[in-house]
Amino acid sequence: MGLNERQIRAVMYVKERGKITNKEYQEICGVKKRQSTDDLKELEDKEILERVGTTGKGTYYILKGHQRGERGNKGAKRLVRMVFGWHLLGDFGG
Repeated sequence: MGLNERQIRAVMYVKERGKITNKEYQEICGVKKRQSTDDLKELEDKEILERVGTTGKGTYYILKGHQRGERGNKGAKRLVRMVFGWHLLGDFGG
């Protein structure tokens, strides 16, 4: 799937917390706004994240196909396969 380390970190953050904002991405990845916007757009283009809102404050990203703010292991197997291409998940669950 070709994700960089920042993007993988963001996907895991969304899986744990249900959503991520551009500002949160900047903070957890230590990048400027332009880089975070580009990375999040790429995650959208790869159909991993879905943007909720148009622009500005209040806009956030959720896992594609999840309900707004949904968290936890629901769909975790699918997510891990999409991001990492893993077929044997062991105790991961989902």
